[in-house]
Parts: sequence; structure tokens; C-alpha cells
Amino acid sequence: MAGDRMSWARLLKWSLSYIDGARPSRAISEEERRWLAEAAGRHMAEDVVSRLREIALLMSTPLSVLEAQGITPDDIEDLLAELHVHVESIDIANDLHSVGGLVPVIRYLRNSNARIRAKAADVVTTVVQNNPTSQQLVMEASGFEPLVSNFTSDPDLTARIKALGALSSLIRNNKPGVAAFRLANGYAGLRDALNSESARFQRKALSLTHYLLSENHSDCSVFAQLGFPRLMMHLVSSNDSGVREAALGGLLELARDTALGNRTLLADQDRLQRLLWGRIQSIRMMAPDDLDAAREERQLVDSLWVACYHQPSMLQREGLLVLPGEESFEQPPDVAGRFFEPLRQGSLRRAAPDERSDTGNGTGGGIMLLLGPAPGNSQGN
Repeated sequence: MAGDRMSWARLLKWSLSYIDGARPSRAISEEERRWLAEAAGRHMAEDVVSRLREIALLMSTPLSVLEAQGITPDDIEDLLAELHVHVESIDIANDLHSVGGLVPVIRYLRNSNARIRAKAADVVTTVVQNNPTSQQLVMEASGFEPLVSNFTSDPDLTARIKALGALSSLIRNNKPGVAAFRLANGYAGLRDALNSESARFQRKALSLTHYLLSENHSDCSVFAQLGFPRLMMHLVSSNDSGVREAALGGLLELARDTALGNRTLLADQDRLQRLLWGRIQSIRMMAPDDLDAAREERQLVDSLWVACYHQPSMLQREGLLVLPGEESFEQPPDVAGRFFEPLRQGSLRRAAPDERSDTGNGTGGGIMLLLGPAPGNSQGN
């Protein structure tokens, strides 16, 4: 400690020598530069953890006490927003539980204020994103249950969407989380989200659906029983391009499951063919700028056509699949995987490898739990 104080004193003297443009008495050494950077980093980390403890203490205080001190719901939102920034660091996210802040955040998922519920879900999303340690801590702290409840039955649409985002981050690359989602009728909740009128809700639900299908093809039969192919076909005609692309990606994942494709998608062959033909005609009529922007949709439509009908689509034959200046490819690329890759990986600092589960026969014992309505089901707002 004495050595640290002496070094700080020398560095302070050196830095003060720059004041008013004065020439420093000597140049700082490379060793001192490294020490200063490390010391500054430690100091900042200590400050953040100290602030984390303060926030945890405030959030642990009963709401009645906070209200008596003049703390408003807006103040609590601001507190959660600050916490959300801090937990962007995976190390700080893992410290949240040790300083007593994780359980209060989970408690706020049940708050009577919808904005606070939504903001708490934002914090959980970031804490668990590609973070197995925090995923396990949230599961052990019973954070899964209020998230499922908010996702399936919260009266506020934004709170439902935020809860779905948190669940999506919580169960990715987390087999116990996926199993809990199945048992909680989460697949039926996804079906209800696809039936909502919110394009944002639909996109998030389709993203998680695609992940679940790609990770475990044995679930394809479950999704088929719940009517997902029909819903996805409906969403292929959405006015929202993101919804269209996500729905096409989900159908492509189902079509690639050789055990299921002919039994589900091709059972509705006429309807699917009409839908794809309609998208092809719309693409053919696009202006050049719109055609360039629809690159993902063009490739998804063609890949799905090839998967279902075993021949190139008209887009290939007319040269609309790969436009001049775009890279060519010998076989249709995994555009569905590329479309969902940013959502799957989260932020780059937490990128995790994609591990596919072995396929099964789709006759697991958990299927019957998924056939009823979602718990506390309410219609999308």
C-alpha cells in the first residue's frame, strides 16, 4: 500500500507538471503507464461494485419505506436503467448476485407497475445473455417463474415482450432452461405470441421458435401438433419484412427435418405453394432498391421452394436470386441461420458456440404437456 501511495504521488506530480502547458520534469516510464492503467481499472471496478451494493440495498428496501422517503416509480425505473448499464460487463453481471442485487431484480418482475416489470426483464436479459453462471443463478433464484407468467399473461404488451426476450436469453444453450420452458407450456405461449397483432412480439417469438427447432429437431413434431406451420404460413404474408423473413426461416427449418417435412408442410402443399408463388411474384415486381433490400427474403423463398419441391424456383431461373454484385453460391446458403445469428449470439463479447442437440423421434413423454392453452392465456394487446 505504501508503494502504491508513493507511485500515485509521483504520477500526480508528473501529471500536474503539464498544467498551463509547462514541460514535465521527466517522461513517464512504460512500467508506470502499465501500473496507472491497471490501477485505474481496479479503481473503476471497485467503484462499480460499490455502486452495485448501493443499488442492491435500495432495491431490497420495502416499497413502502421508499415511498415514505419520496422515491417514485420513475426513480426505481432510473435505478434499474443504471443497473442495466452496469451489468453489460459479464463480470459485473456475475457479481450482481454476490452483492445481493439479483433477488431484488427478480422481485421487481412482480411489481404492480408495468414499466418496472419491463425494465427488470431488461436487466435479467442482459445478466443471463450467453452467461451460463448467471443463467444458473437466475434459475436457482426462481427467476424463471415470473418471467413465464409475464410472458404468457401480463396485461401489458411491452412487459410481455420484454419477458419473452429475457426467457429467450435465459434458456439458450441452457438445457435445464429449455426443459423448464417445455413443462411450463412455453411452446403454447409462443403460439399465442404468433397470434398477436404485434410484429415485435411475433418476431421475438419466431426467433425463439427457430432456435428451439434448430437445437432439437425432435421438437418439430410438437410444433407441428401445436399448429405452428399454419401460423408461419399466415405470417409469410405479413406487412413486416422481419416477420416475413423469420416465418420463412421457421418453415425452412421444419422443411429440413426429413422425418417431418412431408407430413406437415407438404400436407398443406397447395396453400404453401400459393404463398411462395405469391411472394415470388411480389419480388419480381419490386423496384431495384427494394429488390436489393429483400435479399434475405429472396434466398429464403428459394431455399424453401427447393426444400419442398426439389427444383429451383423462378427466382433462380430469372436471375433474381443472386443479383449483379452479390456473391454467387453453388447451393442455397443457410440464410435462416444467418438471419437469426445476431439474436442467437447476443453481443459479441458473449458469443457462444452453437451446439446442436441430437435429433430424436419426437415421441418424448413431455409432448402432452404442451397441447393445452398457455397458463393464464390472454389475447395479445
